[in-house]
Amino acid sequence: MNLFPQDRCLICHEIIRPNLGWGALFSLEKEPLICSTCERRLEKIDGEACRICGRPFCLLDEKFRNGDLCHDCFRWEEDPEWQGFLDKNSSLFLYNDFLKEVIAMFKFRGDYVLAKLFAPFFKDVLARIAPDLLVPIPLSRERLVERGFNQAAALLIESGFPPSELLTRIHLEKQSKKSRSERIHLPQVFTVEPDISLEGKTVVLVDDIYTTGSTLRHAAKLLKGAGAASIQSLTIAR
Repeated sequence: MNLFPQDRCLICHEIIRPNLGWGALFSLEKEPLICSTCERRLEKIDGEACRICGRPFCLLDEKFRNGDLCHDCFRWEEDPEWQGFLDKNSSLFLYNDFLKEVIAMFKFRGDYVLAKLFAPFFKDVLARIAPDLLVPIPLSRERLVERGFNQAAALLIESGFPPSELLTRIHLEKQSKKSRSERIHLPQVFTVEPDISLEGKTVVLVDDIYTTGSTLRHAAKLLKGAGAASIQSLTIAR
């Protein structure tokens, strides 16, 4: 009998050296997915952070902080066209060089199995929030064909939650190629399903990375305009 069937790290593919202590023997269902080296390179976000986007203040120069908001969120909330749409973002890990490579494997190289790595963290956060609807940020049809799956929907499915496919995305140039200003001033990039009732609903948007917050705010603006009462978001990285 193989007590530790998952013997290679999902990230580096090195053999996982199991912890053979009593604690490990009594929790065999918690099959290790990554090695201890890769686990240490994932930096969890904690401590005091921006009230809206979750950016850690310890990594931010004081001049870029406005009370309980980072300067970016302060600017979003000052703009009457965008204020009040995204209530709160939660992100699991800092977008360091290591996680950047992991997300590239997941997102651009079709390594779907990496959704299993983040699923337990998503499950814990979503159980606390308990929203009415979980909406993955959609890919355009062209991007979906290119990548093979929607990484945001995969995170929800592997976490045990059904994704609500309420949004459709218009195909545009990749967001990663655009500046912050270009992202903010894009026309609406989503459409919403016309026959869905959102009146009074609480919604969590799911995506892989929070960068400028433009994509999430475009989606939040559309869903609040359709009647949603509250919009939060959850991402792997910030």
